[in-house]
Amino acid sequence: MGIKVPGKRYGKRLEHSKVFGHGGHGKKNGNADLLITPLVDMFVIIVLFLIANFSATGEVLMMTKDIVLPEAVNVKEVEMHPVVMVSNDQVSVSGTIVGRVEDLTKDEYLNIPALEEKLRDMKKQFEDLHSMAGGGETFKGDVNIQANKDVQFKVIKRVMFSCATAGYGNINFAVIQAGGAAAGEKTAAVTP
Repeated sequence: MGIKVPGKRYGKRLEHSKVFGHGGHGKKNGNADLLITPLVDMFVIIVLFLIANFSATGEVLMMTKDIVLPEAVNVKEVEMHPVVMVSNDQVSVSGTIVGRVEDLTKDEYLNIPALEEKLRDMKKQFEDLHSMAGGGETFKGDVNIQANKDVQFKVIKRVMFSCATAGYGNINFAVIQAGGAAAGEKTAAVTP
């Protein structure tokens, strides 16, 4: 064991510090300063990129694999309105199933009560919302029908009658725009 010089002795923890001990060359500090300006610039660029790439129009119609839309040449752009979907199996409004096509072909009535009720509820919600907001927008009665091209006309006729009875007189049919490769598979609306 070596001989130690008398004098002050610091604890083991302080022995290697810059102030008390001999350890002037201590460990590097693990904390780094965060530069705020480049960080804010980066977030501004990200937000602008997301805004530029965000589609304000969005998809008005939800395309499902059990509905094959017919093609049409004279079309107009689809607008945001309630969508009645008619597949080979069922009829639905905004994701809510209101009837089965098999049952609708058997009945002799022209209306579909569940469809009328759902559309009337949607009309009432529209009118209540706009009356509370104080807006002068009136209810126009626009509806989009997205029907499979193989559905019987009898079913489409009943859907149209129910829409008109519920107050939706402006009926648009969703179609795929035909007319060459330039048009692609763009969905559009046809007014009867």
